[in-house]
Formats: sequence, C-alpha cells, structure tokens
Amino acid sequence: MESIEFLSNQIFAVHHYFKTIAVQQVNNALTFRNWFIGCYLVEYEQNGKDRAEYGEKTLKVLSDKMKNKGLKGFSDRNLRLYRQFYLAYPQIWQLAIAKFQNTDNQSLAIWQLGVAKSHSLSKDNNDELSIPVEILISKLNYTHFVEFVKIEEPLKRAFYEIQSLKNNWTIEQLKRQINSMLFERIGLSKNKENMLAKLKNENSQQINDVIRNPFILEFLDIPESYEYSETDLEQAIIDHLQNFLIEMGRGFCFEARQKRISFNNRHYKIDLVFYHRILKCHVLIDLKIGEFDHADAGQMNMYLNYYRENEMTENDNPPVGILLCSTKDDALVHFATGSLAQEVFVSSYMLQMPDAEKLKQIIKNETTNF
Repeated sequence: MESIEFLSNQIFAVHHYFKTIAVQQVNNALTFRNWFIGCYLVEYEQNGKDRAEYGEKTLKVLSDKMKNKGLKGFSDRNLRLYRQFYLAYPQIWQLAIAKFQNTDNQSLAIWQLGVAKSHSLSKDNNDELSIPVEILISKLNYTHFVEFVKIEEPLKRAFYEIQSLKNNWTIEQLKRQINSMLFERIGLSKNKENMLAKLKNENSQQINDVIRNPFILEFLDIPESYEYSETDLEQAIIDHLQNFLIEMGRGFCFEARQKRISFNNRHYKIDLVFYHRILKCHVLIDLKIGEFDHADAGQMNMYLNYYRENEMTENDNPPVGILLCSTKDDALVHFATGSLAQEVFVSSYMLQMPDAEKLKQIIKNETTNF
C-alpha cells in the first residue's frame, strides 16, 4: 500500500506540474494575442485608408463586426485596452519576432509593419529601470498588464511591475496596492526597505502591519501653506470620509467623531473612533496639527484604558490608538510609547504627494535582482 501511495503522489505532482505549464502557456498566448491586436489597431489608425469612414466610431464598428463573427471579448473597451497595451509595451515587438518569425501565419508577421518597429525604437522605455519583457510575460497574466497600462508614469509602472514579480501578487493584490498608493507611501517613508520587506507577507493580521505611515491626505484639498486647526482637519476628513476610509485600508468601519468620555465630571473628546472588523478591535484616532509631543502619548493611553474597561465586548481585542501628526521625531516616539501597556501608534500625514524621484534608487536596486 505504501508503494501505491508513493505512486499516487508522484502522479499528482506530475499532473500539477504540467497543469501549471498549460495554464501559463494559455496566459502567454492570450497576452501575445492582445498585443498583436493592439499592434494592428495602431497600424490601421496610422495608415488605414478608410479610417475617415468611421471616425471616432471605429472601435465600436469593429467590435460589432467581431461579435457578428461569433467572437467574445472584443468589446470596444477591450479593443481600446489592446491598443493601449501595445503603445505601453512596444518592446514586445522584438520578442514577437523571435517567437513567431518562422510561423506560416502571415497575420503574425508584424515585423513587416514599419509602425511596430518605429514605435519600438522611438519610445523611451526607461531601460535603466525596466524588467525584461520576456520575464514579465512569462510570470504575469494579461490582467496584470491591464492595470500596468493605466499607469502613465514609467517609474511608477516599473515599481509595480517589480513588486508584482517579487511578491507573486495576484491581480486583486496588485489592484489593492495601487489603490492604497503604495508607490507614493514608500516614497514618503523613512524606512522604505522595511515597508518593502512587509510586502512579502500580504496576509499578515498584525496591527502594526495594518497601521499606515505616512497617511496621504491629498484628497482633503488643504494647501500645505494654509493655516488650519485640528477642527478644520477633522471636518475635512468627515467631509471626505469615503476617501479617508480607503486611505485607512481594509477593515476600518467608522463609528464616531468627538466621542465623549468622562472621569469624575471631567470630560474629554476622542477625535475619531473606528472599529476594525478583521482585527476585532476599536481604533481611536487623535488629530494633531503640529509635531508629536510625549504628552500626546499619555493622553491616548488614557483613552485606551477607558475603552478597554468600558467599551470592549466579549469577543473584542484590546483597542488601538493612532496619533496622526503633521511631523514626528522617531526617537521621541520610541521613548514616549515604548513602555505603554496599550498599543499606541504615531503616524504622520502629508497633504501633498511626494516627489517620485525619491523612489528611483530603490527601484534601480530592485531591478538588479532580475
């Protein structure tokens, strides 16, 4: 019986191996197909003699014709994405030549199209940062490319290409990181390497991996030079609550603002209160316009002690506090929060996006691994 078990394990392993290869080959074929379609669309638009007949309705008319031929997946939106894919990755032209130049199918002979070569040679692909396209195609699906082509900034696109490969991101994980503005957040972080290292554990449910630093609050439309109060900042967050929840990340549910707590007829108000449905705990936020001060940590610890004794239910985990400050001194934060019994985090916030050049050296270093 042991030999039968061994044999069944071997067969399963072989099956899984070749199934993986088959799926990857299908994905590669789909990626090449869509790139070829995009190539021909661009060729038609640049040199087609009857282009004027349809004008702006070209893609819609073409989509209807493909539908009449019984083909699916050729909506005008998809055709537009194929065209965009080709324009964003013209360097695939060289790989296509190597892969298909001996085929008998003349519809694949894109090297006969002068437009493909001219685009490939004229476009600045930022080779210093780019991942070889053969690696991208072999490791990623076409759906990854759909998200990449939406990113116009080459440096930013290269960042997400690299991280998708290094961390084996699914398309859902890639979308989540793009929507959370990971590129800009790492550009602002003082510990970029640590943030990049955390990406390897996407399923972490630790609170210190959930709290972001810094928070990017550009959507509040508050100029850096504008004099504003903590009340103004709080009101701006409430006015843009949906965007703020997105910035906070998955799992945060808004519960209260200016939450009042009292001790012996002395009253205090917590700026914002959230509940994290995944971590099963309350998250208290105190907003600070200026720099973090050690007294802020003591006040937040008091709030957390109150919540622990009076607001926790049977299945709750201990509450967590976030002090959201415009600036902070990391050494002061370390000594002010290090011995607290409660979890207190100090995060900074930015009202404007960072200069992407701050990321260029990291992306260069990451690229050298491929």
